[in-house]
Amino acid sequence: MLSLRVALRYLFSKKSHNAVNILSMVSVVGVAIATMAMVIILSVFNGFSDMAAGKLSLMDPDLLVIPAKGKVLLNADSLADAIARRDDVAVAAPLIREQALAVTPDGQMPVTLQGMTVEAVGATGMQGIMLDGEALVGFVDDEDSALDNSAVCVLSVGVAVETGLRGGLESVVQVYVPRRRGRINQANPMTAFRGDTLLVAGVYRVEQAEYDNDMIVVPIEVTRSLLEYDNGEASAVQLFLVAGKDINSVARDLEKELGENYRVLDRIAQQQQAFNMIAVEKWVTLLMLAFILVITSFNIISSMYILRVEKQGNVAVLRAMGATPAFIRSIFGWQARLITIAGGAIGLLLGTVVTLIQQWGKVIKLQAGDMSSLVVEAYPVRLEPVDLVLVAVIVIVVAFLSSLSTYWSKS
Repeated sequence: MLSLRVALRYLFSKKSHNAVNILSMVSVVGVAIATMAMVIILSVFNGFSDMAAGKLSLMDPDLLVIPAKGKVLLNADSLADAIARRDDVAVAAPLIREQALAVTPDGQMPVTLQGMTVEAVGATGMQGIMLDGEALVGFVDDEDSALDNSAVCVLSVGVAVETGLRGGLESVVQVYVPRRRGRINQANPMTAFRGDTLLVAGVYRVEQAEYDNDMIVVPIEVTRSLLEYDNGEASAVQLFLVAGKDINSVARDLEKELGENYRVLDRIAQQQQAFNMIAVEKWVTLLMLAFILVITSFNIISSMYILRVEKQGNVAVLRAMGATPAFIRSIFGWQARLITIAGGAIGLLLGTVVTLIQQWGKVIKLQAGDMSSLVVEAYPVRLEPVDLVLVAVIVIVVAFLSSLSTYWSKS
């Protein structure tokens, strides 16, 4: 296109007024910085999403089977046994999660009881996130000890901080839940609750609020006793797959096999709220940066008006040669697009380079102090090609918008 060739010549030609050069350079730099910021911010949110997924995998099962309606699986034990026969399932175990009240010598607090089997606890990566003690959930088996057959639990860091309890079977916690059956003696309010006493084997931290704030992992036999589940009821069935098996493929097979009365959730679906929050923050931040990019395009519009004044002599010559007003407007329209696209290309390149340096070299640290207290030492980032395409599309749209003003003006 002839108008594009003329615009390219104007872009690289020397101007008689420095203001035009300065405004054009400022426009390119502004677009480049905004574009680079979008690439980096999207990559940082990708990194935090990966970090959250990695931490959740230490506690969450590969798949979780829950009832499609209600909160209790009436046949959880038999369902777990049937699923465990599959070749791609290493461990299938019932899970019970219920609200309770924890009472300690230093006070009390509402907690979430998570009843798990010994096999399920062993299949998780809980031992790798222990801050104190060990990941022991079950019953003491020592006939020579006064603690023989005592129930053992593991506390989240939030419960440990709130109650002052420690691991190593040195602390005791009492848990109470409302009674589901029988009559209540109003003269003795405590008859409205069922309780049990547990030894604390350890304290863990996942860096995920749902697990860290108020959870106590207890033997599933304790939760069933407290809730009076006598027929193998459970909240869900945890599935830990054989190494190398595709989680999504197994989930689809199970959904077809189990039918519409059950839902099969992968790790992301189990913590959908947390990942939705990260996604919302990511796209809201992108929208704000895109708005900044639009504001930056006003510099381009200003530079185009000054360039038109600069090139009045050239425009007069083109008119004398028979150039139409639409042709002249298209020259400056292409000029605006070229400035925006040039800045966007530079920003994409710089953003990609900076992100890859951080992704591979871990250059930028979270803080300069004691790194042992942090989950990660450097900002987690992950460059996603889809994000680069999205940012490029935004730059092209802004380039088109910035060129519209040249078509509205008189030539």
